[in-house]
Amino acid sequence: MFGRKVKLRILFISLAFITLILTIFLILKSLEENVVYFQSPSEIRKTTELSKKKIRIGGMVKKNSISMNTNQVNFIITDFKNEINVSYKGVLPNLFEEEKGVVAEGYLKDRNFFSATKILAKHDENYMPPEVKEALKEK
Repeated sequence: MFGRKVKLRILFISLAFITLILTIFLILKSLEENVVYFQSPSEIRKTTELSKKKIRIGGMVKKNSISMNTNQVNFIITDFKNEINVSYKGVLPNLFEEEKGVVAEGYLKDRNFFSATKILAKHDENYMPPEVKEALKEK
């Protein structure tokens, strides 16, 4: 029915289409694994189902909330409406202080406790992460 050239074109177009679909699938799968969403303590309180995925929590470090053990730091992140307790093992950034903006990346244990794997502190006196700024505006 079809000539040899037409069959080769159909085969080439089919292989190109399958390759394109496979590439898009792999890109989306990679993005899904690497995307980390930001939430404020108030948003965590409002959610009905807690995520098991890695997330970022931002806000201000509550005054007099930092306690340090041998290699673990515990503190409270607040958005002035709600608070969440954070525990972190590792080296803190030099700019990490009380009453300063901070973003913690890690996993939720429950609505009140967060286990951080990374702490991000602000760069200078005027900088605040955009997500934290938006969350604090909503208060």
